[in-house]
Amino acid sequence: MTLSDIPLRTLDDSPTTLGELAPGKAVLIVNVASKCGLTPQYAGLVALHRQYGPRGFTVVGVPCNQFAGQEPGSAEEIQQFCAATYGVDFPLLAKTDVNGPDRHPLYERLTQTQDDQGEAGDIQWNFEKFLVDREGRVVARFRPGTTPEDPAITEAVEKLL
Repeated sequence: MTLSDIPLRTLDDSPTTLGELAPGKAVLIVNVASKCGLTPQYAGLVALHRQYGPRGFTVVGVPCNQFAGQEPGSAEEIQQFCAATYGVDFPLLAKTDVNGPDRHPLYERLTQTQDDQGEAGDIQWNFEKFLVDREGRVVARFRPGTTPEDPAITEAVEKLL
């Protein structure tokens, strides 16, 4: 099974896969939270999605409540917050565990990817980012402190498009 075929659930609890959400597109997968100091990164994610979307790119947000309970809301509350506060128009998945014994299979795969320091393993915090190419291969991992506007991300996205 490829990364694009792993079963997922959308925020409204519909079944999907990355292949269905973003057929033939490069994807930036980000575990997100609404009540985190890094939450303003949503603005940069929206900007990336809008800038590169027409060229075959999308962001996919993965709400996660595993880091200090910073995504406590229901699916409806998350959707409303994201749309009203940041104008999020990229796909959001159902709340997902990214670490631990209930880690989603998507994150089982993603966390095998090394960051720019050569470290793989657990997600460190909210807003960790994985760049996936059009063929469903993870090509880069960016830790939470790397903002969506960082040249490392924009240059990596541009190389895929």
